[in-house]
Amino acid sequence: VHPVEPERLPLSQTVPDLYRAYLNLEAAVQGAGLDATLYELIKTRASQINGCAYCIALHVTQAEQASEAPQRLHLLPAWRESPGYDARERAALAWAEALTLVHRSHAPDTDYEAVRAQFNEAETVELTLAIAAINAWNRLCIAFRSQPALA
Repeated sequence: VHPVEPERLPLSQTVPDLYRAYLNLEAAVQGAGLDATLYELIKTRASQINGCAYCIALHVTQAEQASEAPQRLHLLPAWRESPGYDARERAALAWAEALTLVHRSHAPDTDYEAVRAQFNEAETVELTLAIAAINAWNRLCIAFRSQPALA
């Protein structure tokens, strides 16, 4: 466990062109067509697994703005035990966990098959890109100690 440390580098100011390019990639993935609440659920869940406080705070706020129910956000770490998620969300969350923990899971066929049963080919790639993007953001924010804004 790390004590709260000040931000190491202001990523957006240190390499503004690269940062803008990464933001453009994020915007493209976000605009690809996944449902906004599903998008925020997978982003939040991956960020919880990775322990990225900045991204958890950001995506919980964005999920709330997309009309996600607070109760579902509270239950997200225990989504497997909660009846509050439908089959499509369960498949996406399992895939998000498998890819976030890819060093352990190696993206098992059972999770892939569950995703393919709920998502067409394009949606499967969009979902996978969204998961890859949040994992990269988590790593950047953790590496540079990005801090969430607290109300």
